[in-house]
Amino acid sequence: MVAIVTGSAMTVIRQEDLIQSVADALQYISYYHPPDFIRAMAAAHDREESPAAKAALAQVLANSRLCALGKRPICQDTGIVIVFLEVGMEVAWQGAMGVEDMVNEGVRRAYTFPENVLRGSVLRDPDGARANTGDNTPAVIHTRIVPGDKLAVEVAAKGGGSEAKAMFTMLNPSDSVVDWILGAVPKMGAGWCPPGILGVGIGGSPEKAMLLAKEAMMQPIDIHDLQARGAANRAEELRLELFDKVNALGIGAQGLGGLTTVLDVKVREYPTHAATKPVAVIPNCTATRHVRFALDGTGPATFEPPDLCDWPDIAFAPGDDVRRVHLDVVTKQDAAGWRAGETLLLSGRLLTGRDAAHKRLVDMLERGEPLPVDFAGRFIYYVGPVDPVAGEVIGPAGPTTATRMDKFTRALLENTGLVGMIGKAERGPAAVQAIRDNGAVSLIAVGGAAYLIAKAITNSRLLAFEDLGMEAICEFEVKDMPVTVAVDARGESVHVSGPRAWSRIIEDRIIAAT
Repeated sequence: MVAIVTGSAMTVIRQEDLIQSVADALQYISYYHPPDFIRAMAAAHDREESPAAKAALAQVLANSRLCALGKRPICQDTGIVIVFLEVGMEVAWQGAMGVEDMVNEGVRRAYTFPENVLRGSVLRDPDGARANTGDNTPAVIHTRIVPGDKLAVEVAAKGGGSEAKAMFTMLNPSDSVVDWILGAVPKMGAGWCPPGILGVGIGGSPEKAMLLAKEAMMQPIDIHDLQARGAANRAEELRLELFDKVNALGIGAQGLGGLTTVLDVKVREYPTHAATKPVAVIPNCTATRHVRFALDGTGPATFEPPDLCDWPDIAFAPGDDVRRVHLDVVTKQDAAGWRAGETLLLSGRLLTGRDAAHKRLVDMLERGEPLPVDFAGRFIYYVGPVDPVAGEVIGPAGPTTATRMDKFTRALLENTGLVGMIGKAERGPAAVQAIRDNGAVSLIAVGGAAYLIAKAITNSRLLAFEDLGMEAICEFEVKDMPVTVAVDARGESVHVSGPRAWSRIIEDRIIAAT
């Protein structure tokens, strides 16, 4: 997406123009996916053969269309703001603030906009109190001084689930980049909400490789054009090879197993020392959000709504064979009959809580203190929702990565009578063992379908830990909330069985074609 303001040769960038442009850009990307991303997702949905992955893609696409129409966030994680500034050497500034302060004022304005409040996810004192700044400032800002008389700005909102999966290594010069990435991607699990884009940075120094990978993700999706014309250099050869081989892993949408794990692979390179080969890989998720604009002194950027004809009119409709579960009466004995990969529709009351709440609960258990909420016979949803606006019960309320709660899982299961959990992505071995030992279950909702999920929430009330903000414990009432059994009471995980099955299917097809 590009919005460009053109005008006079002498460029004076006014403070208010940059502030408002950044604010408008962040609001814009909060509810509009880039059209190239939607076209790629729709194509992936059309060719997907895995029923579970196809259903997940349908939810993501249905959610995206709802957000574009309703102008509400695509994901409850409205991201940490990343800004790339290319400042022309002939640009002059009019204003009392520094440029970074202007950008951060734009972020503040965007995230507190009352008609579409965005979730503040940025915490100060990251290894201490971890206090929320309240307005998602400060942004992470990268600045280049370049020839010219314009200011070019790339604004992105990057979700924590995908940022957490960023990886870096220092290879030997003779080592294979492809081999390292093919080993790295399965270790990312599904917390980055595939399918999405892989940004790969090669060369420079460690920090330069990471920056290259982040920049790479902002490029347009064009892998099928590259396949048609063929590679013209080593970077394009890598793109083609990685695209095919990563998809052959069979990880699929939400890690459920399927044909599409990545929509594109982007590679950026930089000269490096003869003794080194720095390599970074950063995924961008189903909530890919970025826009580029330029200012030339004639006013703030304008952002035209995309053509909604690019959005397929897909309505998620679970089949007649789904199991309907009433949360107010479900028991561990009932849950014992559910199987990994099965789709459920949940109705009734469930609790919410994520990282900070879990730590506080486990600390209370260790001190022998009574808990503020009775978890016996209940399910807990790992979620940090967006605040509601305009009469909503709750704002977009998609799942956060369940893996981060693994270290708390056994303590809660063994001390509270909890029946199960709902998040996204896989559970690690320790959590799976705890789930099996306690006859519990772990469910997943679709990451990247936050607004769609919010439509299933009919009531919300605060129960405990109000000071934790979006991480407080609440009680949701839900009606037909779609989830998938990720780990059943026997310890079977769909995030293991699904990719394993689909990698074999893809391998057999490759062999048959040769």
